[in-house]
Amino acid sequence: MDGYRTLQSDADGLGEMLEIASPEEREMLAEEQASIQTRVDDLYRETLFTMKHADAPAIVRVKSGAGGTESQDWAGMLTRMFMRWAERRGYRVDLLDQQDGEQAGVLSAEFIIRGEKAYGMLAPEHGVHRLVRVSPFDSNNRRHTSFASVDVVPEVPEEEINIHIPDSDLRRDVFRSQGAGGQGVNTTDSAVRLTHLPTGIAVASQVTRSQIKNHEIALQILKQRLYDIEMRKREEEEAKARGEQKKIEWGSQIRSYVLDKQYVKDHRTGLMKHNPDDVLDGDLDDLMWAGLEWMAGKRAAEDAGDDE
Repeated sequence: MDGYRTLQSDADGLGEMLEIASPEEREMLAEEQASIQTRVDDLYRETLFTMKHADAPAIVRVKSGAGGTESQDWAGMLTRMFMRWAERRGYRVDLLDQQDGEQAGVLSAEFIIRGEKAYGMLAPEHGVHRLVRVSPFDSNNRRHTSFASVDVVPEVPEEEINIHIPDSDLRRDVFRSQGAGGQGVNTTDSAVRLTHLPTGIAVASQVTRSQIKNHEIALQILKQRLYDIEMRKREEEEAKARGEQKKIEWGSQIRSYVLDKQYVKDHRTGLMKHNPDDVLDGDLDDLMWAGLEWMAGKRAAEDAGDDE
């Protein structure tokens, strides 16, 4: 933080010098100021990653809400949005499981995004995303509102997760991997779905052609989810101890995508984007950085409350 303040002071000082510099000096000073400002912005953004495991890969699960085909199509659009965002950044995406919708989209999709600060960048996307549009599935061209939940957890190093799951707590199902067709389609039942009977949480993997390997991957993801549940419970207990009452995640709509009026609005930050097609094609960075600022501010306020 001290380095950030020092660089910001240097950039401000160069700005003042620009006002009184000769024409010959201005070009050189402007280049130096731009270089310093870039470093300032990079350092400031580093301060926004206040969450634990910001550097970890992100496990993302998109699930359609009530509403049939329209909400399933929306879940499919969100899945594509995050995958396009990852593709733009050169990140790797491993599809763990996808349950296709009846006519379009997906009932749910789960995938891992691997890349620099993957979890840190995607953490603000956790919550309920709302779509408003004239539905292409409605012959009367009526306006519909649909919801989908996005769950984002870090892929925590295995040595940090001290969770043992007895075999008696698991139901194991095997099935054929879904694919786009052609030689890549898996013709054997190598995909694995594990259901944790005490909680009802189900996790699947169809990443590899090996049933054994898919079982190992699904078990590890299941442990990640149980670990995340435990961490969130602790956070809620700490919040209650501070006299706070947290909202239920599913009931917290974080963002609306209103396509017929051509805007996307984040309800936490107030940021509006008037290019919804670009956003849905993975242009998410502005929304993510604003979300990270909001999260950092919220964390700072909570820490300040703890000190009182």
